[in-house]
Amino acid sequence: MYTSDAMACRGVLFAITDHKISKLEAAQGDDEVMNVVQMEIEQPWDETWLYQLDKAWDAIHRCVTDGRIGFTNGEFPIGLCILGGSQLHRGENHIVALKTPREATEIALALRNFDRARFRERYNSLDPADYGRNHDQQDLEYSWEYFSGLADFYARAAQASRHVVFTVDQ
Repeated sequence: MYTSDAMACRGVLFAITDHKISKLEAAQGDDEVMNVVQMEIEQPWDETWLYQLDKAWDAIHRCVTDGRIGFTNGEFPIGLCILGGSQLHRGENHIVALKTPREATEIALALRNFDRARFRERYNSLDPADYGRNHDQQDLEYSWEYFSGLADFYARAAQASRHVVFTVDQ
């Protein structure tokens, strides 16, 4: 399990085509997975099909799950939103989490029911010592700003039948 301190880098969600999924599935081992991620997914930087989370991904994941960092915590489907899904990288330096188009549809619907009041309540219930970042009003607003566009991103990905990949380096 990763700790909050290790997970301090910028996260990005990418809505990717079946062609790129095929390349990821064909990758043998972490090095090949990262080569596909970096060269085929990140390098083109197609802003139409990505959603930047910056460092807010940590708080967002905690708010939509049980307040902790983990790959399988939280309720389905919203628990898949950030770290959930198929883990494509097993090393400690990167996280690459894959969601299917069907999961993207379900995540989008679940996110639509997660309003600002619920986000604030969940954020305020985080354990500041476990969170490891500034747990204050400014961080709450920063995290909410990134969260507020997630449902639309997932809905666009689902409508286009695209898989969603979350990536972050550590």
